[in-house]
Amino acid sequence: MSESTPLLFQPLKLKYLTLPNRVVVSPMCMYSAQNGYANDFHLVHLGQYALAGVGLIFNEATAVSPEGRISPEDLGLWDDQQIAPLGRITDFIHAQGGRIGIQLAHAGRKASTFAPWRGRGAVPPEQGGWEVIGPDTAAFDPSYPTPIAMTTEDIARVTGDFVAATRRAEIAGFDTVEVHAAHGYLLHQFLSPLANSRTDGYGGSFENRTRFLLEVVRAVRAVWPMHKPLFVRVSATDWAEGGWDADQTTQLAGLLLNEGVDVLDVSSGGLTSAQQITAGPAYQVPFAAQVKAAHPDLHVMAVGMIDTPERAEGILQNHDADLIAIARAHLGDPHWTEAAALALGVKPEVAAQYGRGGRRA
Repeated sequence: MSESTPLLFQPLKLKYLTLPNRVVVSPMCMYSAQNGYANDFHLVHLGQYALAGVGLIFNEATAVSPEGRISPEDLGLWDDQQIAPLGRITDFIHAQGGRIGIQLAHAGRKASTFAPWRGRGAVPPEQGGWEVIGPDTAAFDPSYPTPIAMTTEDIARVTGDFVAATRRAEIAGFDTVEVHAAHGYLLHQFLSPLANSRTDGYGGSFENRTRFLLEVVRAVRAVWPMHKPLFVRVSATDWAEGGWDADQTTQLAGLLLNEGVDVLDVSSGGLTSAQQITAGPAYQVPFAAQVKAAHPDLHVMAVGMIDTPERAEGILQNHDADLIAIARAHLGDPHWTEAAALALGVKPEVAAQYGRGGRRA
């Protein structure tokens, strides 16, 4: 390693966790669990990235309660019995020299819906669906379940669910936790005026709409070991008039930094079916850059159609972000990191068993 090494392949120290490079497997739902339990699919799916030299691997959104699943096939960590199957995965990844994080989530009003290839909208009770909760009684769209408005007791209960899942994540051997507050799921629903019409202490003003997320983060940070980093994923904008936006995200970022958050994972959208997204290569990076410029002490992760190693390196060189999360490209090529190293003139660091695979610098 030298100063001339591309930033994408320079290590990054987050608390006591050192990542060997800045490539991250973004959390991606696989809709392949049964009753929230991880299985062989998850072991093979996530384990392959450790063999391919990825800096940090995130598993999919993992529900902190049964009602918090997006679909009946989502992973969960609401029960102690779910620890061991996840621990099997972290053990394998650590044995290969990899690092792995868990994204903890609650889907709120977007829960109890079909996996993408099984249908759309609400899963009926006879097919395993359930009642969902949200900030108020407005559904995501007419095909989605109608939520029950949460009481303050519900809010406290869900906060406790995040805490309990965090404790289980530590036992399961995860290196980092990410609190999911993006893509229109529960914590994002409270942030946005387009999904939160409450008139109590959790609705209305910016201070009130951010209260639930800050309470969750504060409670999670209190039980997550201080030597391990904490991530939060946000949607920087709703891409809709009157919704959550980049300036509010930047303001929130400062509050999260004060609560002990180490990395802000900056995505966008997912809150409303009325969103008007202008998508293109690296289209979300300006949002990450705005946060990074305002809060240089906060590590920022960029994500979204960062499709080439050169583009990823340029983002880092421009100080727009500190980490690059790659989602669909990793599904298309689990060895994306190896190919990126070669493209940038770096010797790939892959499992010895894969060293004869044919890719050469």
